[in-house]
Amino acid sequence: MPKVVDPEARRREVAEAVFRVVRRRGLEQASLRNVADEAGLAIGSVRHYFADHDDLLRFALEELNDRLERRIMAHVAEVRAAATREGRRQAVEDLLGELLPLDADRRDESEIWLAFTTAARTRPALRSQARRLHEGLRMIVGKVLVGGGVADVEVETERLAALLDGLALGGVLQPDLTTPEVMRAVLRRHLASLTTG
Repeated sequence: MPKVVDPEARRREVAEAVFRVVRRRGLEQASLRNVADEAGLAIGSVRHYFADHDDLLRFALEELNDRLERRIMAHVAEVRAAATREGRRQAVEDLLGELLPLDADRRDESEIWLAFTTAARTRPALRSQARRLHEGLRMIVGKVLVGGGVADVEVETERLAALLDGLALGGVLQPDLTTPEVMRAVLRRHLASLTTG
């Protein structure tokens, strides 16, 4: 009897293989063949689930975005439920910390995010998903700031998003200088300066 395979689960498994290849060897090495090898599948199996290489990369970037979105949404209730100013500030810090390479898993995601968003500059197939990540970050930051009584939300959204982008970039490219402790301290100081909460 043939084995029944859940197509969505298989697509997510292949996306995980894309992430592993990208982390170790870079996005340019995430070919259908290399990804199939990494996933332990025949290349024909990968082609069965994805129309072409661009479809595979788009799906992987969408999966990265969805994973991040699920984690952030888990923190939204904590921000809303915070009863004190300090409790809200901590909940906001925890939520925004999901966007920074503060541990091994988030460092991996940040490296993958950087590879995909950089590639989107010259790969039209990735642009819409990269833009979705960019806009999603600003939407989350904006909502946090609106709830915190910040005066110029539009400018402060861009300023905080740029700070997060810069910390993530530093954490990926110079992890010995932009350590998790440094990232947390900078984010905490910035949030205190905004009086969010």
